[in-house]
Amino acid sequence: MSELHLPHGAHAESPRVDSPDVRHEESDVNIRAIFGFGIGLAVAGIVISFVVWLLFQYFEARESRKVTPEFPLAAQQENRLPPEPRLQTNPRADLADLRAQEENVLKTYGWIDKKASVVRIPIEEAMKLTVQRGLPARQERR
Repeated sequence: MSELHLPHGAHAESPRVDSPDVRHEESDVNIRAIFGFGIGLAVAGIVISFVVWLLFQYFEARESRKVTPEFPLAAQQENRLPPEPRLQTNPRADLADLRAQEENVLKTYGWIDKKASVVRIPIEEAMKLTVQRGLPARQERR
């Protein structure tokens, strides 16, 4: 007895039997009904899309004809700014301005309190004066 070893998944060829009476089962699947349903579904989708498009055209025309009355109080306050504090429109420019102002205060002379004769001087100048005059020392207890 000779055994034929085939690779996994391979099948031995069997002789083909052609029978003119065997075709396909017409009672299992109705191809005409499937294609008819698909075509009907596509036509219904196109018709529905067209109806929705017409509806949007109608709404757009209706809204363009509608005139909104302008309220006299709102028209007078068109350029009125909201109350403080407002949002920054350009934070980088605001920060640059703030730093420039702070730098100006730190590097220039000016009055802090004129009545009390209190002034401000630039930081570099204050450091030079501190080195020249020295810092005050504590007095020792006796």
